[in-house]
Amino acid sequence: MPEWFRRKSQNIKTKNRKDTKEGMWIKCPSCGEVIYSNLLKNSFNLCPSCNHHFNFSYQDYIDLLIDDGEKIFIGKDIYSSDPLNFNSSKNYKEQLSNAETKTGINDAVVALEGKINTVNVVLIVLNFGFIGGSIGSVMGEIISRGIKHADNNKMPLLIVSASGGARMQEGAISLMQLAKMSTKMAEFSKNGGLFISLLTNPTMGGASASFSMQGDIVIAEPNALIGFAGQRVIKQTIGEDLPKGFQRSEFLLKKGFIDHIIPRNQLKDKISKLIKFFYE
Repeated sequence: MPEWFRRKSQNIKTKNRKDTKEGMWIKCPSCGEVIYSNLLKNSFNLCPSCNHHFNFSYQDYIDLLIDDGEKIFIGKDIYSSDPLNFNSSKNYKEQLSNAETKTGINDAVVALEGKINTVNVVLIVLNFGFIGGSIGSVMGEIISRGIKHADNNKMPLLIVSASGGARMQEGAISLMQLAKMSTKMAEFSKNGGLFISLLTNPTMGGASASFSMQGDIVIAEPNALIGFAGQRVIKQTIGEDLPKGFQRSEFLLKKGFIDHIIPRNQLKDKISKLIKFFYE
């Protein structure tokens, strides 16, 4: 296949074809294969040719991991405010309102109690679609409540990370959440709780600097971007070229930063086995 056909664009424009709806075909950014969008939906958003992991929403992860049946949501009644009256090119209050309308949830995280293959767990999923999965006061409180719920009920904890880092619109209040969540996590660990951390693309900034890398078991999806600062900043700071694949899950596995890489279509089964190994 010629190189010009391997461009990174994903959506195939079909507006000039009256018999084809827009967005029905998607081009894989990894191998260039053109894929029918419904085929992706039925295969965990994995490219059938190269297994490239397309983006997966927070609701997709809940549906993938949690059994059908009753779910108890944690922190659904908490909403972000604008403590700094932050105004820049975008008004923060408008950003929050637009993100809530777009995603249907109150912040960049959802926490719930449910079952993974009949075993009760607390699942926390970050939502990158809500202001880049950024960490603010509401995320800090919801994750802290989720950890406490798991601790009080002696349940394993699973956090699915997808974040660009701290939410600058809340300034130091956002950074304080890292210490708050880490303190709750330390208590949970001291009491013998099991924390499995799943890193997805991307897991950056304050998330990777706190709870995302604190798991008893840290797993990642293939080729996920994981790190603190961006590559450009690091390269400018150290003045050297970075290794190939730097900040990708395969590189981090080789260097011992994560424990295992699990393809999305195997996540539920393997996470279930890990939980049962430690809890039975």
